[in-house]
Amino acid sequence: MSLDLLIVGAGPAGIGAAVEAVRHGLSVMVLDENSAPGGRIWQALETRGAKDADDAAALGLIQRFRGGSAQVHWNATVWAIEPDGQVFWSDADGAHLVFARNVLLATGTTERPLPVPGWTLPGVMTVGAAQIALKTGGLLPDKGTWLAGQGPLLLLYATQVLDAGGTIAGVIDLSDGFAPMRALRHVSVSAWPEISRGLAWRRQLSNAGVRWIAASAVRADGETVLRSVSFRVSQNWKTEAANLLLLHDGVIPSVQMSRAVGCVHTWSDTQRCWQPVVDEWGRTSVPGILIAGDGAGIGGAAAAVLSGRIAALGLVGGDASPLRAERARYLAVRPLLDTLFAPLPMRLDDTTLVCRCEEVTAGAVRQAVRTGCQGMNQLKAYTRCGMGPCQGRMCGPIGIEVLAEARGVPVSAVEPLRTRFPTKPVNVGALTSL
Repeated sequence: MSLDLLIVGAGPAGIGAAVEAVRHGLSVMVLDENSAPGGRIWQALETRGAKDADDAAALGLIQRFRGGSAQVHWNATVWAIEPDGQVFWSDADGAHLVFARNVLLATGTTERPLPVPGWTLPGVMTVGAAQIALKTGGLLPDKGTWLAGQGPLLLLYATQVLDAGGTIAGVIDLSDGFAPMRALRHVSVSAWPEISRGLAWRRQLSNAGVRWIAASAVRADGETVLRSVSFRVSQNWKTEAANLLLLHDGVIPSVQMSRAVGCVHTWSDTQRCWQPVVDEWGRTSVPGILIAGDGAGIGGAAAAVLSGRIAALGLVGGDASPLRAERARYLAVRPLLDTLFAPLPMRLDDTTLVCRCEEVTAGAVRQAVRTGCQGMNQLKAYTRCGMGPCQGRMCGPIGIEVLAEARGVPVSAVEPLRTRFPTKPVNVGALTSL
């Protein structure tokens, strides 16, 4: 089978691209690992229903997507993309091969790891993982739940828990207390909707009696399971009982697949992450490979939809100037958010785990540097960091920070992990069925 466009991911960017591409008569296939459209941000939206105008707009787009002619395969995992356009993927029926003249990666984000002492204890999760469980009915926090870190998702999740009838004991705010002063220069009329929304979330938490504590450090305590959470206020440590600690420090582009394809990436000092280099149409350095949405740089759902539409228009020679102007309005708030919630510094002691899969500590990374390790790919050989099932999704952003610090160089000077296909474990039975 030959396609004009294969889209990996059915979140906002992938849905926007599919709707636009179908509208212009392109043959489209969409592959997504979930069982329904929406990605992380719109997950289960069709089941929950719209609560505001943004939800209503998202639902309308999802309905157009479902009603279009794109071939959609759910619970599908892409495990290889070849330079000639061959795409290998698997689902419950086995392994499949399709040829696509263009491949659009709309893989979204990965949560930035927030490694603190005890972060691998049972009972410690990321806010993003807890949000997915909340949306799918699997986890409703109780009075023993604490949130720690920073960023809009932390606030949004807390209010979603309250709306669902759950309880939050408190929020441990690790953000820089001076950041609001630095961010004042970015306040504008276009940023006010986001500011207003954030203030409303804070009021809701306050009215519900959720404690808001400004702290400079946090740790999870317990022998075999989380028992309490400790945090430093001024120079004093305080401890509270806890059965669930949710950590968050923003999100970063998911680059596993774009790295495996061979796209050129660049280091972002603002978001402290690697991101693929794309042009105004979302085209990468690899012919036939495009990237849209947060996978090319964090911008939010509305901007991601427009990025997907722009990428699709580029394939048919359409005029994307109105869409670019609209996307620019949504991106106008980014300088404010990037200043308010600049990534937290990773000050890890030697005992804190960097790689959960292989149980590699920060101390082991520093020892590897002392014995000659220069980059993340060497670190695999020295410590096995990045060789577990996550293939560097979690430990990559942490390890490169620790390694750069130990070498005394900027992160951009450290060779990042070279990801190879398959980017996730592949069932051998699926391979033999191809």
